[in-house]
This record gives sequence, C-alpha cells and structure tokens, in this order.
Amino acid sequence: MKALARALVLVLCAGLLLQLFFVLRIALMVVVAPESTAFQRSEAWQLLRGSQGLRWSQQWVDYGEISSTLKHAVIASEDDGFTSHRGVEWEAVEKAWQRNQKAEARAQKADDGRPAKIYGGSTITQQLAKNLLLSGERSLLRKGQELVLTQLLELMLSKRRILEIYLNSVEWGQGVFGAEAAARHYFRKSASQLSAAEAARLAVMLPQPKRFEKLPHSGYLMQRTRVVMQRMPSAVIP
Repeated sequence: MKALARALVLVLCAGLLLQLFFVLRIALMVVVAPESTAFQRSEAWQLLRGSQGLRWSQQWVDYGEISSTLKHAVIASEDDGFTSHRGVEWEAVEKAWQRNQKAEARAQKADDGRPAKIYGGSTITQQLAKNLLLSGERSLLRKGQELVLTQLLELMLSKRRILEIYLNSVEWGQGVFGAEAAARHYFRKSASQLSAAEAARLAVMLPQPKRFEKLPHSGYLMQRTRVVMQRMPSAVIP
C-alpha cells in the first residue's frame, strides 16, 4: 500500500509540474512570440523523415501587419463568437460529447479493434492550445488537457494576442505555417495585402490545408469561399 501511495504522489506531482510548465510557457507568450509549436515540431520531424526533406516556410509578422480581411475571414469561418466567448463554446462541446458517446457505442458494437473517432467543437483558442503545447493524440484525456490550456490562454493573454499567435503559427499547407508564409506561397504577396477573396480562400483551407493545397480548384473550396466572404462584414475582430 505504501508503494502504491508513493506512486500516486509521484503521479500527482508530475501532473502539477506539467501544469506549472504550461503556465510558465503561456506567461512568456505575453511578450515573447513562440519560436515553434508542438504541432510544427511534429510536422518538421515527419518531413525530415520523408524522401523530399524539410521544406519549410514561416515568418512572424505583428498583428498590425496582417490584413484585417484575413482576421475577419478566419473568425467568420472558424469561430464567429471568438471575441465574445471565454475560449470554449460549451454547447459545441456538449454536442461533441454526445457524438463521442455514440461513436464509442458503435465502436464497441463493431468490435473490430479500431478506436472510436473523437469529435471536437474547437474554438480558435482551443485550436491554439492544442497546436502550441499538445501532441496529436486524440483521446478524451487529451481533450480535457486542451480545455485546461484554453482557459489559461484566455486568462493570461488578450484576444488580440491569441489571434496574433494563431495566425502566425497555424498550418496552411505542407511546411507552410502562418499568414505571411501562406500569403506568399499562394498569392505571391504579403499578408498585409490580401484581398477579401484571397483571405476568405485561405480561411476556408484551415481545417484541411494539405488537402486543399492539392485541390486549388475544388468546387467546395470555391463555394465555401463565397459563403465566408458574405459573413466577413459581420465578423468582430479584437
């Protein structure tokens, strides 16, 4: 029993130290831009292991150097309540939980050894929390950690800073990260010069950037771009 108690104490201490590490990392981001994210490091490793080598494009630009059209487009497409919620849309989380329960039930019924699909309901802050500090593992435990980190980001950073870091670190294609790299990769211009149509197109790519990079004339991409352009004027940016 004593050995079990010691093991539990060690696990709890390790968990607390991990949370303290996350708090310190986020606190540093108030004034210092993150050099890389957990997701970027994972992608870099995969590229290095591949036959084509590491092809990488990323350049940090300050919030004011990113066109307002892209900010409007990303919020309109990804998280239209960004400036009003506190990091989590709980109704979306509840719906995702219900879908996860059904997916788990189907997986158990199928009994084929495949894990149940994990559904999200992610806001921009949640996506940033996941990409910055977490692995690509998809589990309910990791989702719980994501929610904790989301609250820390909202508590310690302004909405403007959260959006600035997100737009500079999010993936926009194979080895293409951040708004500046994306604007130059797809349109041969800086992120400050993007038109409404170009910004909307980039925003629509975000859920599946590698797929749409290979399908630039996708009918869905074009149709969804038009929808986002219609929503952009009502999107509120920080």
